[in-house]
Amino acid sequence: MKTTRRNFLTKGLAAGAGALLIPQIAKAAVKEHASTAAAKITLKQDAVILLQGDSITDAGRDKTSSVSNSNPMLGSGYSLFIAAQLLAKEPAKALKIYNRGISGNKVYQLRERWEIDCLGIQPEVVSILIGVNDYWHTLNGSYNGTAAVYENDYRALLKYTKEKLPKVQLVIGEPFTVKGGSAIDEEKWFPMFDDYRKIARKLADEFKAVFVPYQAGFDAALKHAPARYWAGDGVHPDLPGKQLMANLWLEATGLR
Repeated sequence: MKTTRRNFLTKGLAAGAGALLIPQIAKAAVKEHASTAAAKITLKQDAVILLQGDSITDAGRDKTSSVSNSNPMLGSGYSLFIAAQLLAKEPAKALKIYNRGISGNKVYQLRERWEIDCLGIQPEVVSILIGVNDYWHTLNGSYNGTAAVYENDYRALLKYTKEKLPKVQLVIGEPFTVKGGSAIDEEKWFPMFDDYRKIARKLADEFKAVFVPYQAGFDAALKHAPARYWAGDGVHPDLPGKQLMANLWLEATGLR
């Protein structure tokens, strides 16, 4: 379609409205749905922050890069957006931020690489977003896990992390879908996937972790724009969805 001045201005105004809207959505979602069991995150001098998960966290990062705070290592997802804001806000603290998400991972696969991709970094803050694949991959027969397996594996991982890093501050992201996305067949996903979200919330309360209500944020966002604006396939966020995730994370942790 030919781009006219009017089209250009209309798109620009929509993007600007989205930029103003996202912080409001995040603030409201966190206020209503965040856990009350955990204190906000505090960052000390030279604090190490680790972002873990599957492809949503991975976001095309360069897995050969081990340099903290670098664009290749952080990828192009919400991790980059979080890091950019924290590093801009706290330059004197010399924070070290790492992304160790790997596409396709389920909880048991996090555990398999935890010694290197978590404990080896010795983080003060560990943020985990996991659960979509633990359900999604059961739909095509490539994985036979259940919600109970997800809960047991996740609890064991968190318990082990706290044993090895007693002072670690945990952040648990809510697994989410964006309804209307091309990969989300609602008859197959719901209500079963909702159990995974509830488990993540339950474990956040159990381990006094900060809970990031991603589902509430995206549900609210859908009232303002369709799924294709936030996450075309309903799983992997597009640009506005990445910013929304970062805002939700920063709001929930108290680091905004």
